[in-house]
Amino acid sequence: MAGEVAVECPAAAAAAAATEVGDSIEQSHMLERKWTFWFDNQSRPKQGAEWGSSLRKVYTFDTVEEFWCFYDQILKPSKLPANADFHLFKAGVEPKWEDPECANGGKWTVTSSRKTNLDTMWLETLMALIGEQFEESDEICGVVASVRQRRDKLALWTKTAANEAAQMSIGRKWKEIIDVTDKISFSFHDDLRREKSAKSSRYSV
Repeated sequence: MAGEVAVECPAAAAAAAATEVGDSIEQSHMLERKWTFWFDNQSRPKQGAEWGSSLRKVYTFDTVEEFWCFYDQILKPSKLPANADFHLFKAGVEPKWEDPECANGGKWTVTSSRKTNLDTMWLETLMALIGEQFEESDEICGVVASVRQRRDKLALWTKTAANEAAQMSIGRKWKEIIDVTDKISFSFHDDLRREKSAKSSRYSV
């Protein structure tokens, strides 16, 4: 297995993954769609910088082999600095509220006080997304792992927040995938923009 490379050096990780794929893969297993990893390190924000200015596209892939080669090169969420965000979104969709695919959406959120749980839930969610395990896969934008001082968070972003039936189905399936028994809640991006509070939830499962 390749040695881990910090995501602050995305070019090195991407190059290493590409080299490993090229050296060892004779036949690739194509995914249904392309996906992109993004990284945002807000642990040392620059004065006056706009939100999202530190967001960086890391790696885009569309085969099972590319996913695993890159995943093996990077630090897991538990090893990231506080206030860092690691994202996996459909290619062409930026992990921002302003993106057209996300503008009318929302997110399911689960918190974790144990780093090992965060890593496990992160990997299980990644595999579920690229493996198209959700019936409403077209409704899903991506997932974000947020490392924080007190509690880490994992958020599954979706496209059409007002479609309650789809969101409830996604929420129930996600709970099953990450093996969570506690209640999880869904928030509209619009509510969070207006109220600037993570407590604005509309649905729960």
